[in-house]
Amino acid sequence: MILKSQVEWALHCCAILAGLPEGRYLSTKALAEFHGLPKEYLSKALQSLSQAGLVDTTLGPSGGYRLARPPAELTFLEIVEAVEGSAPTFMCTNIRANNPCRPQGYCEAGPCPVARIMWEADEAWRAKLRSVRLSDLTAALALDIPTELWKSSFEWVLERAG
Repeated sequence: MILKSQVEWALHCCAILAGLPEGRYLSTKALAEFHGLPKEYLSKALQSLSQAGLVDTTLGPSGGYRLARPPAELTFLEIVEAVEGSAPTFMCTNIRANNPCRPQGYCEAGPCPVARIMWEADEAWRAKLRSVRLSDLTAALALDIPTELWKSSFEWVLERAG
């Protein structure tokens, strides 16, 4: 399974937006510049977050995006599904029915083990993403990023936040 690169972008942008003070917004242009991304493509990911109700937007010179809820109330799964959708990662097409050795009219009682295992794996993946909050990410970033880089990044963002 390969997720769209926009999933990574959305997660990183939400991490930045999590640090904005109340009432402040950050533009697509600033988020794109901060992450070295094409603004046009990033705007699609941000629009997906907006349509899912995960970020609020405002127009004008000080407009942009901010989180719609506190970081402790947003899960990784919500962000991923806002960009990728919530369709299962595995679709069973029941190819076992193509077995030339099957008797005419033979029908299995339930899904095959391949489908069951893949559906269990999909649910385990979603359960993990559901268990991680955006606030968990910001706490991990604060530990991983050197203090001076963390401080200068935060100052850079605040200078551009409307």
